[in-house]
Amino acid sequence: MKQTTKIASKLENLQKQIDVHFKNQTLLETAFVHRSYHNEHRDFRLPSNEKLEFLGDSVLSLTTSVHLYKTYPEFQEGDYTDIKASIVNTYSLYEAAKPLQLGEYLYLSKGEQDNNGRDNTSILADCFEALIGAIYLEHGFEVAYTFINNFLFKDTLENIVNKRLYLPAKNILQEHYQDKFKKLPVYKVLTESGPEHNKIYEVGVYDNEVLLGTGKGKSKKQGEEDAARDALQKLGI
Repeated sequence: MKQTTKIASKLENLQKQIDVHFKNQTLLETAFVHRSYHNEHRDFRLPSNEKLEFLGDSVLSLTTSVHLYKTYPEFQEGDYTDIKASIVNTYSLYEAAKPLQLGEYLYLSKGEQDNNGRDNTSILADCFEALIGAIYLEHGFEVAYTFINNFLFKDTLENIVNKRLYLPAKNILQEHYQDKFKKLPVYKVLTESGPEHNKIYEVGVYDNEVLLGTGKGKSKKQGEEDAARDALQKLGI
């Protein structure tokens, strides 16, 4: 198992980079086991990272809520909801995972590797959440909060708030189409992937048969919002 030895040794670099160190190295390693790896290595000693991702998603949700409540007391509940959606979506988590090079530590099947899995948006976003889950189990809420603040919120969240980027992209696109064309864009689910409890929806937004943008999310609503954001960027709005 050359890959297991190589990844386990490389994880020391990651711990230095994020300034979070694990006594339980197995826990940290588990955060990087993609489910596809078990298809080719059925006796592999570690489970997939899906349960850690589930936990990390919950920790991230609470952390974001606490951070917004403390940092932006002037905002209303609806503002918090919109800001939260804009910072914890799949693309934002992917963007946070890239500088940390989390893809380099992943256990992936050969098929996923050949399919550019180490730079796959959903896989990296899920891995980032799994890492949050591992940090929480090893060190508790405050350390997880600090990690999220340093590697997800920093600069990005302030930019979203200052530029009001948290306003739902779907609403902005809808208003644009109503004002300019007197009609509404249409959303269609293109693909569904993943297990029943952890599906990823890929959604397209259309003007008649013209594809304006695509997006992904853990719900159809998130996928539609991501697709609308992509459409707005392509339309230059």
